[in-house]
Amino acid sequence: MSQNPDKLNSSEEKLSALEEDEEESLDNSDQSVRKRIRQSAPGSHRASPSRPVSIEELMETAKGVTNMALAHEIVVNGDFQIKPAELPEHSLEKKVRDIVHKAFWDCLDAQLKEDPPTYDHAIKLLGEIKESLLSFLLPGHTRLRSQITEVLDLDLIKQEAENGALDISKLVKFVIGMMGTLCAPARDEDIKKLKDINDIVPLFRAIFSVLDLMKMDMANFAVSSIRPKLMQQSAEYERKKFQEFLEKQPNSLDLVTKWLQEAADDLAKLGHEMLPPHCNDGATGGASALCFTAVQNQAYLKLLKWDHVNRPFPETLLMDQTRFLEMQLELEQLLVVGTVLLVTFSAAGPALIDVPGFADRIKTIVKVLLTGMHLPSFNLKESLATVGEKVCAEVNSCLSQHGFTPFSAEREAVLKGQIQAVASPDNSISKLVDSRIQKFLENYLASSHQKSLPAIPGGLGPIQRELEEIAAKYIRLVNYNRMVFSPYYDAVLGKILTKEESQIVGKSEES
Repeated sequence: MSQNPDKLNSSEEKLSALEEDEEESLDNSDQSVRKRIRQSAPGSHRASPSRPVSIEELMETAKGVTNMALAHEIVVNGDFQIKPAELPEHSLEKKVRDIVHKAFWDCLDAQLKEDPPTYDHAIKLLGEIKESLLSFLLPGHTRLRSQITEVLDLDLIKQEAENGALDISKLVKFVIGMMGTLCAPARDEDIKKLKDINDIVPLFRAIFSVLDLMKMDMANFAVSSIRPKLMQQSAEYERKKFQEFLEKQPNSLDLVTKWLQEAADDLAKLGHEMLPPHCNDGATGGASALCFTAVQNQAYLKLLKWDHVNRPFPETLLMDQTRFLEMQLELEQLLVVGTVLLVTFSAAGPALIDVPGFADRIKTIVKVLLTGMHLPSFNLKESLATVGEKVCAEVNSCLSQHGFTPFSAEREAVLKGQIQAVASPDNSISKLVDSRIQKFLENYLASSHQKSLPAIPGGLGPIQRELEEIAAKYIRLVNYNRMVFSPYYDAVLGKILTKEESQIVGKSEES
């Protein structure tokens, strides 16, 4: 299993500004892992020294990489959303913002309570609201545009205010109605709450708060709309930026070369058994049978077993190192869950296989007790002992409910021992489940461009949904990475496989 990600030591210093601008749009869990990856010792794994670069070059490169990282995040993260920035609760920035906001709204409240009321601030706010509402309109919304322009005519509103004829409540009511027309269905409840506010100042504050949410909705809708078009453009953009970076840092494919070389060596040792059928067409054997796709697939599989503590990540995958690490940790937990389920069902026999909800209850128990399993303080053996107790209690309860004989003390002891044994790296059942998970991912990778998905291997049925979810994320990352960097991989593999074939030919001539 992978080691504690707190100690990660990668080559990410080559792209140190890689993900600075996207952190605000990520969940806290994502941020913590990304920060761990950046806590790496710089320069310790470089294969060859890089040439000195100027500050101007570094700034230019950092700007390009930042833009590239944002486009990359939008493309590969199907759940990407722009979120409002939230200042830390007791930070100086939040205190200053709150003081300024309070002063502004207090001033508005004081103006409206004057006799006669002063509407200077209120009219400015109506102008901002008008601009916000107009920004939500599409070119074809001519009728709505006319309504907004006519009702929120600032010159007319100023005249009414000067003559004491301004009905601010009527204007606000129109604004709320127009917001309800333009907002997403998810904001209907927020609009409804606005109608329940009677005081004008709190109502103005609430209106601006909902308008901010509507702007966020609009931006996220735009992001989801452009994602398909952005993918091809982003791939070309990333490839162009990487080429520029490669020209400044000629050694920026050293780690990629080593990664692909190891994958080619793995396949050469395994022979033909892991090669797709089309790779063997006309091949005479050995390294000559290795095709680019097979080597790349093997290389991508290696990323799910990566030693993030002691090994730098390939340069072309740095922006996705966090994602591959997260999937690796998910798979490691899923391996334990799957193994416990397989052991449990084997011990219980056919009695509980078809009981609705039983597998889900066991999964929930195991997942809860394995929370934090990758933290340094986590004791897997102790947690599995607790898992054994809970699983046995659940098994006996389920057996009794369905008219079967509960486990004897001896059978309970055997099941608990088998569950505790899962903590051992040499556990045969765990190795079996792991090999089947890897085989499923390998088949999923090979069939990623086909409509039919590979069948789930035997024994993995209870974790099929979780496994397919991870596989889908994995394939999305792999396919996009391949789209961007395949020219570089092909060039590197061309040299590697040519060298492999020449060595085989030389050996055959000697013999």
